[in-house]
Amino acid sequence: MDQNLINIGFMLIGALFAWILRTVWEAIRDLKTDIKEISNEVHADYVRRDYFNISISRIENICNKIFDKLDTKADK
Repeated sequence: MDQNLINIGFMLIGALFAWILRTVWEAIRDLKTDIKEISNEVHADYVRRDYFNISISRIENICNKIFDKLDTKADK
């Protein structure tokens, strides 16, 4: 009878461990799918850094030209 209680105890501990392991496995699988979805959204919705820097540098050049023209107008 004593061995049966030990076996039942190990079985309950094993079942609990298996349940926890399955829960963690499903959570990791869900996180992987979420990361894939977020990665697709980032590539579709946002501008890459180098393209942004090129655009900003163009805007800065245009602003500098405008300010230079304004400075020459103010001097006259």
